[in-house]
Amino acid sequence: MPPVTTLETVLRRDRVVVTAGLVGVAALGWIYLLYLARDMSGMGMSADMAMPQMQTWGAVDLALLFVMWAVMMVAMMVPSASPLILVVAAANRKRRERDDPLVPTGLFFVGYLLAWTAFSGVATVAQWGLHTTALLSPAMVGTSPVLGGLLLLAAGVFQFTSLKQVCLTHCRSPLGFVMGHWREGRGGALRMGLEHGLYCVGCCWILMALLFVAGVMNLFWVALISLFVLAEKVFPKGELVGRIGGAALVVAGVVMLTSAV
Repeated sequence: MPPVTTLETVLRRDRVVVTAGLVGVAALGWIYLLYLARDMSGMGMSADMAMPQMQTWGAVDLALLFVMWAVMMVAMMVPSASPLILVVAAANRKRRERDDPLVPTGLFFVGYLLAWTAFSGVATVAQWGLHTTALLSPAMVGTSPVLGGLLLLAAGVFQFTSLKQVCLTHCRSPLGFVMGHWREGRGGALRMGLEHGLYCVGCCWILMALLFVAGVMNLFWVALISLFVLAEKVFPKGELVGRIGGAALVVAGVVMLTSAV
């Protein structure tokens, strides 16, 4: 067996550190979601007691709702983004062996989260609109089978569009993304992370919208969508998983629309 070089040893250490950090961030997100879900269902509390009083929306209510969406996106998306972040960390180490690569890697991660934070703001406004029009219950579950069916149908069709395939290709090829989008410096790392985050949002935004159908705080569906996104991006046959999921969503949408007639 050839001797392990110093660089290889450092790369392994970096991988352990970055992996531990990503696991910790995702775990904290899931712990927060579990806390919210328990707070909503435990002790006989109703949903509108655990969450902000939806009848009188104010700045604090919107802020709390935004935090909920932002943390949820972190919990759901960090696992599927981890392979690329590890590639970025390794590339940073190889390009600057004498410097700490964790700072630009951290900035890449921040840029990635900025994209999903922006999406969280849009989701917050969308939830406010749905609740105002009585299309979402205080328990954050869709009340209209027509809207639910249309969202399921749209999500299924989107899985077969060219936009979906372009975004998914960037998400499924960490090395290709790094080679094609690399930028030097801390500002470059932040911008590169933001670019990848935008591709990721473009790939998955409508899947997140399905939470308005099943329930925004339905952790079973939150976990199911997370696993679907992970499989689509990481598994060897991820494209096939996406198409099968798209077909299933189309069928579910048609069934829901038919039942609403």
